[in-house]
Amino acid sequence: MKKRFVFCCGLLGLLLSGGLARAQASFTVFAGGLENPRGLAFSPEGVLYVAEAGRGGSLSTNSNQCTQVPFPIGPYTGGYTSRISKFDSSGARTTVADNLPSDKTNPVSGGFLSGVADLVFLGNRLYALTAGSGCSHGLLNTVNGVFKVEDNGTLSLVANLSAYQQTHPVAHREDDDFEPDGTWFSMVRDGDAMVAVEPNHGEIDKISAKGDITRLVDVSATQGHIVPTSIVAHNGEYYFGNLSTFPIVPGSSKVYKLNPRTGEITVFATGFSTIEGVDFDQHDNLYVLESMTRPGFPPVQAGSGRITRVNRSGSKDTVLTGLSYPTALMFGPDGKLYVSNLGFGAPPGAGQILKVDVQ
Repeated sequence: MKKRFVFCCGLLGLLLSGGLARAQASFTVFAGGLENPRGLAFSPEGVLYVAEAGRGGSLSTNSNQCTQVPFPIGPYTGGYTSRISKFDSSGARTTVADNLPSDKTNPVSGGFLSGVADLVFLGNRLYALTAGSGCSHGLLNTVNGVFKVEDNGTLSLVANLSAYQQTHPVAHREDDDFEPDGTWFSMVRDGDAMVAVEPNHGEIDKISAKGDITRLVDVSATQGHIVPTSIVAHNGEYYFGNLSTFPIVPGSSKVYKLNPRTGEITVFATGFSTIEGVDFDQHDNLYVLESMTRPGFPPVQAGSGRITRVNRSGSKDTVLTGLSYPTALMFGPDGKLYVSNLGFGAPPGAGQILKVDVQ
């Protein structure tokens, strides 16, 4: 099966980790009770905000209404079960925005869930990137895009990414692995704008706070269907990891460096598996989140996730092992590394945020 993980696979069975293996780093469970946690963001005051994909729903659409996602991934069903949460210093959760679009793939493929994918602060204003919306995902009159999170918890559309992808196709579309509304995964700040990654089409786009969308690079044009996922800005350049396609071949994922001025993509580091998070520490070491590291398919991957550090010298260290389906990581203002664990396929309310001391 050539399907990329980020949008295809649901996971059943016992996913709760029975104690993470410590390599070099110690950790604590900072927060629990989450519904498929994804991207993370810290406010200017240092408060942690988390995107939660939700639980999908039973609403559906058909081919008379819009183009459907091909079987066996589609058709999707959807609902309004995604949310954005924030956490105080003790890990207590408060709902910021609720009842947001959430979708689920065909049960044949496991019923993988998407919703709010990632979050970014521009000044004191929070912006959300969505992946669980759109007619092709079972939800009429919704779109994937970048939204401004208002003070009352409602979301205001800034940029319609569903429409943009439909009118700005990439060079090398993968027809048997195609999502009409896209399935956006990560987003970072770029000055007073945002840069978002869409894995299915294979593109990285820049979105201004006013809603202008610009294609920063068509990854598919030079790299093919590598499924780019997570991105981080560092010293004027971007670094992004890729998931690669199924079945998982350990060591087949890479970290790429993107020059935003020229669009040139070069390989920065190799030898990873299913990358879903990247971030730099204050010493210019890159931390890479590998969601699954065993060969094969997701149902046998619980406990195989890990964090690897790429040192400035180019050498690698294993930081933490034993993660179960992690989906994001980010350094906090306290210097600790925060990780979304049990970010997909877990029982309701099983998602966690781990706080990892990498010093």
